[in-house]
Amino acid sequence: MKHNVCFIAHRGYSSKFHPNTEEAFLGAIAHGSGGIETDVHFTADGVLVVNHNREVRYFDGSEMLIAEHTYDELTEKPLANNHTDTKQYLCTFRRYLEICREGNMIAFIEFKGHFPDDRIRAAFEMAREVYDLSMCSLQSFDFDNLVRSHAMYPELGIMYTCRQHDENVDRCLELGFDIDMDYDGIDDDTIRQFHERGLKVGLWTANSVEAMEYCLARGVDYIESDVYCGAEVAEDGLHVKV
Repeated sequence: MKHNVCFIAHRGYSSKFHPNTEEAFLGAIAHGSGGIETDVHFTADGVLVVNHNREVRYFDGSEMLIAEHTYDELTEKPLANNHTDTKQYLCTFRRYLEICREGNMIAFIEFKGHFPDDRIRAAFEMAREVYDLSMCSLQSFDFDNLVRSHAMYPELGIMYTCRQHDENVDRCLELGFDIDMDYDGIDDDTIRQFHERGLKVGLWTANSVEAMEYCLARGVDYIESDVYCGAEVAEDGLHVKV
């Protein structure tokens, strides 16, 4: 069993703080995670912000589509926050990168849907300016995003996100891309093939002790979780750290 795994805070420490907020990202550092995952979107006026979905939900029950509103409009009121009593606002991608830099965290950056070349450049030129591309890893279900990003930024980590083994997993082996797979869809042979080629395997999203133990037993490199920051071995067995 492998235990020197990098634990990724999925959307920050999102079981304790509102996901994808400054509070959740800072909480991930304090929690002891090794990396932070987030999703990037562009506002109508071209500001890069982080949020899980295309729309933002607010404390008053209203919603706004990120792509249809300016950054100022999107930050006029606090987000719906069911985790803490603090007011949290839509976080910028720049602030996320700053927090990753301050905590020496690996920045796992997800692109949902197709990103044209100019948006890829905008995101990773900012990452290069604020942090370090060698500490960043792009995740996406859209394989074309990965191919084009790798061509533009060879030093950038590339992870194909998927639910189970498909034809693009085999392409990852050919192109030298890591994978980020639903832990329910992985098999030991796939992990072996990637490791034999010096590539890394990440699993998502382990939010129970049983899921965490299963992922650890697979000997993977990264485990994403909303809840857990790691595991340790004691004389009486494995203990997942909350």
